[in-house]
Amino acid sequence: MRHVIALDVGGTGMKAALVGLDGALLYEARQATGRERGPDAVVESILGFAEDLRAYGEKYFGTAAEAAGVAVPGIVAVEQGVAVYAANLGWRDVPMRELLSRRLAGIPVALGHDVRTGGLAEGRIGAGRGTGRFLFVSLGTGIAGAIGIDDGIESGAHGCAGEIGHIVVRPGGPACGCGRRGCLEALASAAAVTRAWAAASGDPAADAADCANAVEAGDEAATGVWQAAVDALADGLVTALTLLDPRTLIIGGGLAEAGETLFTPLRAAVEQRITFHKLPAIVPAALGDTAGCLGAGLLARDLLTVEVAV
Repeated sequence: MRHVIALDVGGTGMKAALVGLDGALLYEARQATGRERGPDAVVESILGFAEDLRAYGEKYFGTAAEAAGVAVPGIVAVEQGVAVYAANLGWRDVPMRELLSRRLAGIPVALGHDVRTGGLAEGRIGAGRGTGRFLFVSLGTGIAGAIGIDDGIESGAHGCAGEIGHIVVRPGGPACGCGRRGCLEALASAAAVTRAWAAASGDPAADAADCANAVEAGDEAATGVWQAAVDALADGLVTALTLLDPRTLIIGGGLAEAGETLFTPLRAAVEQRITFHKLPAIVPAALGDTAGCLGAGLLARDLLTVEVAV
């Protein structure tokens, strides 16, 4: 059975699949990234995992994978196939596409940014399907976005399009990992809510999920922390909506797991800030933590479509 390899590399774990050319999910696997062993070991883990997937396909489906797609975090030079930098994995300028293709007997390999790859999946087969224009925003440890145009994702001239987390919404505010202050990521990410709620509650072990639960229970302090994050998020999103005018705004990532505890006040806050713009539908992501892997599979299948067209 003809198929491709899909691989989504995260800070702590990797999700992988073998995907048929018709989109059928044939096999799934997960493995630790092993970042504690250093960047070289992480790269070798990725290559070895991909090699194992190729062997599995040969054994159980009678043929080797015809292409592979891999989604990685950090800064990614898509056209060059290079994983430029990932703070949580410690690597710099890894020629990932070349290394994977060499390990996988020369098959074509597509490299993508994790959030943009997840956005690709949401756009084609998830919450953005059929919308034509959408913005996918992931609220996790950080905040990043993917700008959806028809069946593709806009990467930008330098591979940095969609970095909504680094819009400054509170000048002079909390320090951000990028070096500036008051970025959206420093105020409204799951990590930011965790920090704020741990301080407000006096419990250093408290996290964003605990804050959401406390909001649902009517805790005033939690509600204050949560609303501050929602207000900052709405300010950042309205800036993005003003620039991009999407039909649908898709929210994913860990913070979105709070459901209507997030979406009800967020929709209200965005609507309050909209003036002459058309308010987009604001919806939860549909694919959860499988989006990156599914998107990697789409990237791989696209390679074969291009080859056939040529």
